[in-house]
Amino acid sequence: MGIWNQVAQYLYLKKKDPATPNSQFVKYMHGINRISILLFLAAMVILAIKLFRN
Repeated sequence: MGIWNQVAQYLYLKKKDPATPNSQFVKYMHGINRISILLFLAAMVILAIKLFRN
């Protein structure tokens, strides 16, 4: 699976692959990854706003 497909699945832009394992720890890992991607995107937006303000 490609990195862009995985990111799309984390952000609910694409349906999950039914062949992937479905355990509690995998759900926790995906949740933490989703939070980190969203925080990274928020930081990029903040940096872009600061860059264009100056």
